[in-house]
Amino acid sequence: MSVGSASPDLPGRPGEWLVASDLDQTLIFSRRRCALNPHVAVTPVEDLDGQPISFSTPRSLRLLAALAETATFVPVTTRTRAQFARVRLGLAAPLAITTNGGALLVDGQPDEEWTAGVHERIAACARPVAAVAALARRLAEQDWVRVTKVADGLFVYLVAHDREGIPDLAGLAASLAGDGWRLSVQGRKVYLVPAVLTKEAAVAEAMRRAGSSRLAAAGDSLLDAGLLAQADVAVRPAHGELHEQGWTRPGLLITDSAGPAAGEQIAELLAVTVGAPVPPEPTTVGPATVGPATVGPGRATITATAALDQASRPAESTASG
Repeated sequence: MSVGSASPDLPGRPGEWLVASDLDQTLIFSRRRCALNPHVAVTPVEDLDGQPISFSTPRSLRLLAALAETATFVPVTTRTRAQFARVRLGLAAPLAITTNGGALLVDGQPDEEWTAGVHERIAACARPVAAVAALARRLAEQDWVRVTKVADGLFVYLVAHDREGIPDLAGLAASLAGDGWRLSVQGRKVYLVPAVLTKEAAVAEAMRRAGSSRLAAAGDSLLDAGLLAQADVAVRPAHGELHEQGWTRPGLLITDSAGPAAGEQIAELLAVTVGAPVPPEPTTVGPATVGPATVGPGRATITATAALDQASRPAESTASG
């Protein structure tokens, strides 16, 4: 669908579409998130220390494989390169973006010129990473912080013991904004990211390299907002940071479900958008896992079920005579 319309357009020429999607809590989900949707069947897509830690529905993976055969599919993640390498989606992605846009991977290898340019922009426009890392270490003296990390020398994140223990960080966010940094809370993680380090900048470069003219995008967090804002088709789940803040834009699609079922709806919406074949069988979910997204008066949003229903209907003829 085009921005502001109500359902996905029919696909254009092959290679026209680039599909850029966040991974965690958009297409793949933690064990904790899956436990909130016990009626949804999932399969492991990531292991750590011999134990599965991230999951997706089998149908989501089939949809993504079909999508990748039809359009240019680009995973876009805040994960570091090493963390991204653990994820198994069962498809080849010639282009991928990690470290919130800090690394552009071409056939799995980083484009060093791109990364060097990112470091230059951060040095010119933001407080040094080392200074923000020192601030994070001071925060780590508080009881709610379990660990702090610097991600490939580009940004800083903290991991809390639990989501409920994270205090109000509005003051810190305002202070960081004055130094050219953003703050994003995603589950138990608090990300401190230079404002010039964005997913959308890296996706624009990926589109240039792929020769794509149209963009479909999905994501759940504040760090995905810029990417969703510039997309021709934008999808977000009915959970996560953007959902909690009521984030919207003209033509935004919101899933009916939360958790892994939302990930499957996102994969289906993206597949329908680019004209990829859609596996017919849906994932079985219990009644507690599916509910309508809230769409307030005047908000230009549409639920996933409505969008897919409209996309499946034959188009009415507009020819005169």
